[in-house]
Amino acid sequence: MTDTEWQKSSFSGSVENCVEVRTVNGAVELRESDEGHVIIPTTPAHFAAFLQAAKTGEFDHHA
Repeated sequence: MTDTEWQKSSFSGSVENCVEVRTVNGAVELRESDEGHVIIPTTPAHFAAFLQAAKTGEFDHHA
């Protein structure tokens, strides 16, 4: 896994307040673009599990 720049979802369009993700030193980091100083680190495996759960609707009851 190579280090990357912050990336936002293509679903965000031109909106500036969105979740961004990058990889650094083998870890995955997440932040909200409007609160860029707050960074949440996680592992690639945990991030992959989160994405899979989101895709299958596991968190839909929170909406």
